[in-house]
Amino acid sequence: MSEATLPLWRKRLFGTPATAVGTLVIAFCIAWIAVPFLRWALIDANWSGTSRNDCTAGGACWVFIRARFGQFMYGLYPADQRWRVDLTGILFLLCVVAIVFAPKRLQLRLGLFSLVILPPLGIWLLAGGFGLRPVETREWGGLMLTLFISVYSSLIAIPLGILFALGRQSELKVIRLVSILFIEFWRGVPIIAVIFLASLLLPLILPSGVGIDRLARAVIGLGLVIAAYMAEAVRGGLQALPSGQREAATALGLTYWKATGLIILPQALRISLPAMTNEFIALVKNTTLVLVVSILDLLGIAQASLADPNWVGMNMEAYFFSGGIYWLICYGLSRWSRALERSGRQRQR
Repeated sequence: MSEATLPLWRKRLFGTPATAVGTLVIAFCIAWIAVPFLRWALIDANWSGTSRNDCTAGGACWVFIRARFGQFMYGLYPADQRWRVDLTGILFLLCVVAIVFAPKRLQLRLGLFSLVILPPLGIWLLAGGFGLRPVETREWGGLMLTLFISVYSSLIAIPLGILFALGRQSELKVIRLVSILFIEFWRGVPIIAVIFLASLLLPLILPSGVGIDRLARAVIGLGLVIAAYMAEAVRGGLQALPSGQREAATALGLTYWKATGLIILPQALRISLPAMTNEFIALVKNTTLVLVVSILDLLGIAQASLADPNWVGMNMEAYFFSGGIYWLICYGLSRWSRALERSGRQRQR
C-alpha cells in the first residue's frame, strides 16, 4: 500500500519511522499510567458499604463518595428542601432546551423571557421567602453553589462585557475612556484579591444598616472581573468585521443602535463565541476561589469533608470526584460551543 493510499490515522501515527517511534513511546507511557490507575479506580475499588471499615481492598474507597454524595451536590442545604434545588436546575435545563430547539423566529423571545423570569425565580426557590422556608446562603454549597455562582456571575459578565466592548469602540472619547479604564483595571487585578476585598472591604464602605450577602458579594466580584475579559473577547469579534457592514447599514438609514443590534452585534458574537466560551469555562473553574471567604463550593465541600475523622485520608477520592465533575462541565461546554459554531456556519451557507 503506497503512502498516498494510507488511511489518515495511520499516516499520522505511523507515516514515518520517527512518528511510529513517537507513537509507540506515547502509547507505552499511557499504558504505564493507565493500568495502575484503572486498577485503583475500578478493579480494586470498594463500591458498597457505609463506613471506612468497609474499605478493605487496596483500591479507591468510593464508599466515601456514596456517604457524602448529598453534601457534594447540595452542601448543607436542608435535606427536606433539596427538591427546590432540583426544580431550579430542571427549569433552567428546560429553558435552554426550549431555546435551542425552538423555531428561529421564537428563539430571541424565549431567550429574553428566560432572562427576565428565571434569575429571580431561581433566587426565590433557593433562598425561600414568600411562602417558602428561608434557607440562608451559608447553608448552600457543593455543586449547586458552583453552578449558581457560574450562572449568576455570567448574567452580570456577559451584558457588561458587550456594553464595554461597544464602549471601547465608541467614537465618544468619554465613553471610550471609561470603558478602557474599566477593562484594564479589572483585568489587572487578581480574581482572588477581588473576591477577598469584596467580602471584607465592601461592608466597611457601605452605609450603616445596609448589608449585602456574602455570596452576592462574591458573585458580583467575579462578574465584574469576567466582564472585562468578555469585553475583550467581544471586541475581537467587532474588529474582525469589515467596516463595510457598518457603512452599508448607515446607507440603508439604520440608526446606530439598530445597526448594532440587527447587523453588527449578531455577527460579532458569532465570531467571539469560542473566546466567550473559554471565558465562561474559566469562570466555572474560578468559582473555587470563593473558598478563601469560607464559601463552600464543590471543591470547598470536598476539602471540608476530609476534616471528618471518620474519613481521614480520602484525599484522592475527594479530589478525583470533584475534578471529574469540573472536567465534565467544561468539556460539555466546549462541545456545545463547537456545535453552535458548526450550526452557525451551516446557516451562513
